[in-house]
Amino acid sequence: MKATPRKILNIVLPVAVFGAWLYMALKAGGMLSSAGIGSLKYFTVLSNMLEGAACILWLAFRREEEGAPHWTERLKYVAAVAVFVTLTVVMVFFGPLYGYRNMVGGANLWFHLLVPVAAVLEQIFLSGYDAGRKDNLLAGLPALLYGLVYLINLLLNGVGEEPFSNDWYGFLLWGWPVGFAIFGVIVLISLGLGWILRKAGTRYRLINQ
Repeated sequence: MKATPRKILNIVLPVAVFGAWLYMALKAGGMLSSAGIGSLKYFTVLSNMLEGAACILWLAFRREEEGAPHWTERLKYVAAVAVFVTLTVVMVFFGPLYGYRNMVGGANLWFHLLVPVAAVLEQIFLSGYDAGRKDNLLAGLPALLYGLVYLINLLLNGVGEEPFSNDWYGFLLWGWPVGFAIFGVIVLISLGLGWILRKAGTRYRLINQ
């Protein structure tokens, strides 16, 4: 394959994602991090892994003459929205709550900032995929499914106490109604961010591939 900026980015991003995850799993430190398999409880980690996997599949199935299959481009779009949600929640919610410096320490520099920004910029400027309304709805699924699992776990197992709390994001600090409302808002945010990526990609795309 000819080395284009998008191909290079799709090689670098999975390395960054899985390298950052190994760093967190082996050497957890800082806020919103956990050692070992426990790190997979975070939407931050899962959304970044979805992005890394989408990059790998895009590279694996892309053909020089035909381009990438439709489903890989759709997955790339959904993954970009997922990490865009991570970036937005960190910048708008967790940053003011816990401090921005705490949010970009260690592996979270990649998970919370660098990978999401790169994925969003790729989707806007380098992707030739014309995402539609169906894609936009699919982009809301990661946040919706994660929220359902998170809340069901709390309902079944209770909140618990630190350092073993099941409310590791602290969404129930203000009570159950606010917790449910927060997840509802996050799903709506994911749909809104998906719409932004759709429109921005159509308007600001640099290359078509």
